[in-house]
Amino acid sequence: MEEENKPKKKIGLIISVVLVLVVIIGIIVAIVWYTSSTKAVSSDPNEPKFMVEIPKDTSISGIGDILKKNGLIQNDLAYKIFCKLDGFDNVMAGKYELSKNMSLSEIADTLRKGPDLKKYEINITFKEGTCIRKMAALLEEKTNIKADDFIAKMKDREYIKTLTEKYWFLEGVPLDNDQVYYPLEGYLFPDTYTFSSKDVEIETVVEKMLTLMGEKLEPYKAQIQQSEFKSIHSIITLASIVELESTNGNVVGMEISSRAGVTSVFYNRLKSGMSLGSDVTTYYAIQKDMHDYELRMSDLNAKNGYNTRASGMNGKLPVGPICSPSIQSIVASIKPEKTDYYFFVADKNGDTYLTKTNAEHNAIISKLKAEGMWFTYDN
Repeated sequence: MEEENKPKKKIGLIISVVLVLVVIIGIIVAIVWYTSSTKAVSSDPNEPKFMVEIPKDTSISGIGDILKKNGLIQNDLAYKIFCKLDGFDNVMAGKYELSKNMSLSEIADTLRKGPDLKKYEINITFKEGTCIRKMAALLEEKTNIKADDFIAKMKDREYIKTLTEKYWFLEGVPLDNDQVYYPLEGYLFPDTYTFSSKDVEIETVVEKMLTLMGEKLEPYKAQIQQSEFKSIHSIITLASIVELESTNGNVVGMEISSRAGVTSVFYNRLKSGMSLGSDVTTYYAIQKDMHDYELRMSDLNAKNGYNTRASGMNGKLPVGPICSPSIQSIVASIKPEKTDYYFFVADKNGDTYLTKTNAEHNAIISKLKAEGMWFTYDN
């Protein structure tokens, strides 16, 4: 019996050895396959880097699809095994510079570090006195936002209505007044803003500017409610005109700023039932720039919601702001300086002259012209 069992044992041993060899060979093949499959797609050290974007909330499987689509990995299965073995399970959304000469391990290390946000950040400065029309042009220049798209968004009453529920100072924005060009005009605070990339969305730009406006206005909230205007919309509207009509200088003969002096003149004219008679409102009404266009009589006489030079505007503010005013102009408009002046003019040095009568006003203008101090625009 033992002699009969020897061949069987020998066969069994051979089978076992063969099976072990098969397993070993299989493991070796698997290791070789896995190692090869996780290597760089290209061995060319000069392979250029290119941008790969990982959208927000993309799964690890979804990231694999993106890498495969961009020719950065060789095999889907190898990628899945790598993720399990390496613990690769969390990636921040953003843009990454990757290359086909990077191994899967190098790609994973790059993605783990997160996007180099500062590398693609952009800074945009919206100066005091900038209107929405100019903001649109600046955004098109600095970002991938089209000017026409921004303008369309600024006319979208439904979108703006959602914002009025979020920002307290927008409660008085006249959404139902079809004379208002852009309901958010004046409320987008002028400052330098940093955005993550040129692909920034319109909503992100708008809400960042509105958030800063809220922060700037918050300390004056009680004063706004107690002001004679009692309306943030009226205050921002007046401030926007003051921003464009005043200078960074002072009032001649008085220890107040040009902004405070100009505000007092406008306030006095409103209280007395006079028109503001402000050319900057006429320019805004026709959507033209002062440096590029000379007003015609037809422009000055045109009746609309903004032109304070037209008849019927006595004692009235425009229907809305005409630019984004500085916080200094806003503060000056919350509590106007008390004076008895009704006219103002500025010289080429930025100093402002206040006068009580039209005759005094014209005399100052003649004096400034005679002294070469009259400011003229280049057309």
